[in-house]
Amino acid sequence: MNGFLATLISNALAIIIMPYIFSTVHVSNLGSALAAALVLGLANAFIKPVMLFLSFPITLLTFGLFAFVINGAVLKLTSAFVKGFQIDTWGTAILGAIVLSFISNIIQRIIT
Repeated sequence: MNGFLATLISNALAIIIMPYIFSTVHVSNLGSALAAALVLGLANAFIKPVMLFLSFPITLLTFGLFAFVINGAVLKLTSAFVKGFQIDTWGTAILGAIVLSFISNIIQRIIT
């Protein structure tokens, strides 16, 4: 399976699973999850590197832990752009980004 397609499907499935883990994450349907996975992929490709570059000093001072905040910000930004996908709090966005990457990684290993 194509790497991009596998990543898109695994992210969409992980996004569908997230409301069962966090009560402050809302996904209305499969189309919203696919759209969120696509927007998240684009944000990770274009916006996240800029954010990591600009926040390098604070990331260095926190021994890399600020990267979790960047991941949460990208996920929260995705929820702002996709109708039908909503994350209510910043804490959920940060923890959700960690859980999303973990679940997505497991699903991607299964389907490839």
